[in-house]
Amino acid sequence: MIRFEQVGKRYPNGHVGLHELSFQVQRGEFLFVTGHSGAGKSTLLRLLLAMERPTSGKLLLAGQDLSRISNAQIPFLRRQIGVVFQNHQLLFDRTVFDNAALPLQILGLNKREIGQRVMTALERVSLKDKALQYPSDLSTGQQQRVGIARAVVHRPALLLADEPTGNLDPRLAAEIMGVFEDINRLGTTVLIASHDLALIARMRHRMLTLQRGRLIGDGEAAR
Repeated sequence: MIRFEQVGKRYPNGHVGLHELSFQVQRGEFLFVTGHSGAGKSTLLRLLLAMERPTSGKLLLAGQDLSRISNAQIPFLRRQIGVVFQNHQLLFDRTVFDNAALPLQILGLNKREIGQRVMTALERVSLKDKALQYPSDLSTGQQQRVGIARAVVHRPALLLADEPTGNLDPRLAAEIMGVFEDINRLGTTVLIASHDLALIARMRHRMLTLQRGRLIGDGEAAR
């Protein structure tokens, strides 16, 4: 699904975001990327979304070379990817249903198809009964679930999450991680950037550890 081959990212100011990073992710895998602030987690995610390009090496996503992808191809690439943010970035003047429907409206699907897909996505995150409520009516954990529903409503092959539990207490964080595991069981590849080592260790999935742009660890987190 993902292949990094000696991928480097150097910014114009000379800062090195990633240094000769090499690893592979199989289709349907669940893994974490961790490391201190500045380790390169966000750079890695931005490269996968083609928000930035590698300055060296080769980056393949589902067989597509992101080192050479044209700007015209990027929107089609991103249709394969769902993204969950730490700050869920919901629209508070729209209902839960309308927030989750946004990616499908952008794709131009008809109302019937949108309705079916949105309700399926909300059911996956246990919010089907909240469809007509507004985000302000929900708890923080529920708002994050709406963000997850929006990220998976277009049935992406890859789900990326950037510190999705950073604003949640340990109980809610564990619940949200359980939602990600449920989505992964349905076949979606899940990659989560997180610094919550205690939570990662309890979940016992593969963990890539970055330090100053270098990969220093690849394996299951120690319990």
